[in-house]
Amino acid sequence: MTGDPRTPKAAPLREQVRDTIRQRIFDGYYAPGTRLIERDLAEEFSVSRLPVREALRMLRQEGLVVEKATRGSLVASLTEKDVRDLFDLRGALEVLACRLAAERATATQLEDLSELLDAADALLAAGRRDKAQRTNNEFHDRVIDIADNDLLRAALAPLTGRLHWLFRHVDDLAELIGEHRRLLAAIASGDPDTAAAESARHIAKYRAQFPELHATVTSGHQ
Repeated sequence: MTGDPRTPKAAPLREQVRDTIRQRIFDGYYAPGTRLIERDLAEEFSVSRLPVREALRMLRQEGLVVEKATRGSLVASLTEKDVRDLFDLRGALEVLACRLAAERATATQLEDLSELLDAADALLAAGRRDKAQRTNNEFHDRVIDIADNDLLRAALAPLTGRLHWLFRHVDDLAELIGEHRRLLAAIASGDPDTAAAESARHIAKYRAQFPELHATVTSGHQ
């Protein structure tokens, strides 16, 4: 259990339930193909079935859950084509996000990104890999926020969950954090072309690894 969906009270109950189920998917607690039964989840979380139903609906929109007529809600599997499609869109949209971030980032925002990567390094050194992974994943989310383009954010929102799910299976997390430091330096340069080029290189590097990443995800290996 990654947290009690009844707390904190800052978010609506359906979002708290969604976040808990999503994190369980990321952590491998729910492997691809796992059946998610509303009644059982509601009982476990001590909530009614309505917020669970709404949470599963939101996770379907993110592509993390699929609905099967005979089996109900299942944790989605990523096919090779799914992964390829993700990289196609990521290559277009995240490069744009980094270009805009280079134009718009404030000194405070850049410092926040640096501190985020420092925190990921510290968590990894302390042996808290899962928390380090979550912190590192947040880097891309923050860059999208810095880009400050509502349409871009909306276009990326349905992909974020699947991208986080995929990239939590990268074996060398220290190297990935280092990659993000290079990307941060490119954004901090204030040169949109430099930031875009570095983003494209970063995405291409991990796209080249996607057959291995896909095999890891579909096997449920942690």
